[in-house]
Amino acid sequence: MSQDFRNFLALSYEELEELNLEAKSERSSRVAPDKILEKRIKYLTDEKRIKAVTVLFTDLEGRLHLIDYDKKFLIGSYENLTFDGSSIRGFTAQKESDLRLGIDWSAFYWVPSDVFGNGKVLVFGHVIDKDGSPYKGDMRGVLKAYSDKLFAEKKWTLNAANEIEGFLFAGTDAERKFHETGKFEFINTGGYYHVLPLDPLRKFIDTAAEVQRAMGFQNEKDHPEVAPSQFEINYGYGEVVAAADQIQLYKLLCRQVANNMGYTASFLPKPVVGVNGSGMHTNVSIAKAGTNMFWDPKGQEMMSKFGWEFIDRILTSALDICLILNSSVNSFRRLDPHFEAPNQIKASATDRGSMVRVPIGNARSMRTEVRSVAPDANPYLTMFSIFKTGIDGPTAKIKNLRQAERYLPDNIQQAIEDFKASKWIADILGADVQGRFADLKQASANRCPRELGTFVKPSEVQFHHEVYNQSLWNNF
Repeated sequence: MSQDFRNFLALSYEELEELNLEAKSERSSRVAPDKILEKRIKYLTDEKRIKAVTVLFTDLEGRLHLIDYDKKFLIGSYENLTFDGSSIRGFTAQKESDLRLGIDWSAFYWVPSDVFGNGKVLVFGHVIDKDGSPYKGDMRGVLKAYSDKLFAEKKWTLNAANEIEGFLFAGTDAERKFHETGKFEFINTGGYYHVLPLDPLRKFIDTAAEVQRAMGFQNEKDHPEVAPSQFEINYGYGEVVAAADQIQLYKLLCRQVANNMGYTASFLPKPVVGVNGSGMHTNVSIAKAGTNMFWDPKGQEMMSKFGWEFIDRILTSALDICLILNSSVNSFRRLDPHFEAPNQIKASATDRGSMVRVPIGNARSMRTEVRSVAPDANPYLTMFSIFKTGIDGPTAKIKNLRQAERYLPDNIQQAIEDFKASKWIADILGADVQGRFADLKQASANRCPRELGTFVKPSEVQFHHEVYNQSLWNNF
């Protein structure tokens, strides 16, 4: 069709950033949901150049799903959006398939048309069960309910920021073709902070950073990482649900930008043996009335007693939540001590082999950094398990808990066993979700050798949850 007959929304990057920062401010200020709803519906009604609204939701394993609704249909039907839950792995069984999507109108994004297509806006949704209650397998809904409850009851704001590493490989669909090629091809060998200004990796980072900026991420810094063709693009702190949403958007936009350039952005934790893997260092803190509850200028490492208790609970339940933070077979290759692996169940201000680190901070930035999180983890489940454990979890009576000689498992089979046996996980997720998540992970584990060896196996990549497709599973 000729472009002359189309009049779809395509805003400049400056206009996008202004709109997204305004929406971000409304969200962080907790503007009443009914006011946000009224404003968004009016905008969609008045803006004739929008053709569709993309609603995003996440399954139990962390895959991001996108559904496009015609704008006019959505305006009239947003309270009754149904979909087939049995087609989503980890959701309902075929005999009880109907689920509904609710819209979180505060989580609304305007997107660059040259990356996402013109005439569309994005909004995050939450999954609703047949009886109208929040669906227990929707971890975004679980995280939001927990965060809202703490704010309502204690005026606590849960904050998070993530440092998400990834690889840029030559060619499109490099993960999907790995079982044929048996290798990933680097597009750069510069290394940490070192790359020519117009190198392909630098061009990709610059482009992705521009998209993030336009979407209101409020960028901080970006650079090549230690391994060849590895990157990291950092952005600002935020309320925990918004932070988890940004993880999903970060990976989505990186993949799309890479694809547009003829490359593949991969968030496999350890796609290449012999070089550093990719992590998702998760920085968390809690504020009350604008005051950082982790800060104490007189505390050990300037961390408050409350903050150290939070860390102690994380260390106590490290084995229980390990599968949540490292949910793929490949992620256990990253827990290799030869490559700065954060596999030691201890806390340290300096040792990067520690599962938990206490970075240098001040009254505003003091935080806890959970370093063992892999970039393919479900961000909502990860955030919920970290905060719920740090706030409400048990504390083990282990001498010198913060420096004890304990290690995370080096294979997913052991992590699954720890997860299934955990009373704490049953308490916070419920036995049903605990069992479903374990079953999904076991299905992947069964297709891979327990002993990982020195070569990345095709099965680790083929059945990696980010590139799942039904035909591959049906071949086994």
